[in-house]
Amino acid sequence: MKAMIKFRFVGTAYNGYQVQPGTIPTVQRALNEATRALFGYDCDVMGCSRTDAGVHARAFCAAVSKKGQRDLPTSIAAANIPRALCNYLPNDIAVTDACFVPDDFHPRYAVAAKEYEYRFYSSPLRDPFEDMRSWHIPCPLLPDAVERMNRAAACFVGTHNFASYMAQGSKITEPTRTVEYATVERQGSILSFRVCADGFLYNMVRIMAGTLYEVAVGRKEPQDIRASIEARDRVAAGLTAPPHGLYLSRVFYRRPDVLPSHWE
Repeated sequence: MKAMIKFRFVGTAYNGYQVQPGTIPTVQRALNEATRALFGYDCDVMGCSRTDAGVHARAFCAAVSKKGQRDLPTSIAAANIPRALCNYLPNDIAVTDACFVPDDFHPRYAVAAKEYEYRFYSSPLRDPFEDMRSWHIPCPLLPDAVERMNRAAACFVGTHNFASYMAQGSKITEPTRTVEYATVERQGSILSFRVCADGFLYNMVRIMAGTLYEVAVGRKEPQDIRASIEARDRVAAGLTAPPHGLYLSRVFYRRPDVLPSHWE
């Protein structure tokens, strides 16, 4: 058996999740150091996804095994792993849950769908509590901005070739993805765009968010989104929103018998 952990992180100080050469700070590097300190040996910490520098997560999942092996020899109970790991992690990363899973469980290949949230802060004034937590939009939005954004977001739903919503230079050869839902809600000055799909292309959510911003300020019309998808050309979509407004918020797995029901 190996351990499956769920954790949250503020990505501001990290150059993404994945370990990189040298001493570049990443979330995975911090987890590698924490698991080594707790279990007493080097571990492989396989994440459910990759994130860009500055991107956050409310529910990131990873499998932990002894380095070079498929299991995690330990006498520590799963219920005690979160608190124990948090003792060795910086304050911007926190493990919230853990369980043991079979050796063959893969935290990325077993994913059925993921939900991301993108947060916009619409106000003429800055808010230090939203700094690097949302995209500050100081210019006025259209009075019906949320309704326009929802009509535009509805065009994302379904199975489409999302080549227009993939970063230029990406090596992915099959850009077809199925989006289950895409909605925008407003609470005060915060607009939240939530999108769930069976997979995401590089920068896909950030390009969606940037395109919805252009709809909200009147640079694009909601019906333009469908045409941008059909174009299969990056220049047909809108700008790429900055990373600090993006959160991985939920991960859905194909094997509910393996994980506790409260994980989703």
